[in-house]
Amino acid sequence: MKTFLGFVLAVMLVSSGGEALAQISDINSAINKAGRQRMLSQRMAKAYFQIGQQIDLERSKKALDSSVAAFDRQLVELKNYAPTPEIKATYLGLEKSWLAYKDVLLGAAPSPENGRKVLALSEEVLQQAQQGTVQYEKQSTSAAGHLVNLSGRQRMLSQRMAKFYQATAWGIADDKSAANLDKARKDFTDAMKELSSSPANTQQIKDGLGLVSQQWFFFENALSQRGGADKRPQLAVATTSERILEEMEGVVGLYEKLPK
Repeated sequence: MKTFLGFVLAVMLVSSGGEALAQISDINSAINKAGRQRMLSQRMAKAYFQIGQQIDLERSKKALDSSVAAFDRQLVELKNYAPTPEIKATYLGLEKSWLAYKDVLLGAAPSPENGRKVLALSEEVLQQAQQGTVQYEKQSTSAAGHLVNLSGRQRMLSQRMAKFYQATAWGIADDKSAANLDKARKDFTDAMKELSSSPANTQQIKDGLGLVSQQWFFFENALSQRGGADKRPQLAVATTSERILEEMEGVVGLYEKLPK
């Protein structure tokens, strides 16, 4: 049953970016989708770098295509749902950065030169998506909003770590990539401690966090391997980053369902 449920979740992620097909229904849903935009900004770069290296090629192409579609769809939803002029302005700004990012992602076959542009643009889009998520969280009147944001950020960090790893393996990392990867690892560990100690956790959430911790063990081990010519370390990061994302999506969904 666990394997089947994992397969269903994976199909949902590939086809629709998780729960992206459902319209925004409340503030927790808005925070979740705003946070998912952060994750997608990093997942697209990771997939692009993997395609450039011929790593897990078909799944990497599907991850890129589905992430672009999900980002497009959710951007429209978040812009339309915006409850304040400030939030609306954030998403109008994000829309401009997104168009430039998408053009590089899809405009030509992956190359190291364009890969460096992808790395820079992924940081710009992430910064604006983070701003929107924080603004949406401030509209929440319950502790659930913070937990949705914090757990949702874990999805982003999983893809961010993989992004910097693959950039380094491909030889296109910038002078901040190693430090950013180290910081993301620390941030992920710190946030897991905070989430695990939350009094709002149901038994289902505790179980979900336990599965994330199991996947973190494998993912962190993969990140500790140096990228090689045979590309096995890069493949390990590609696959384990998707597994931990899948488990984390489930946890965020559970936090979203907590009382508003």
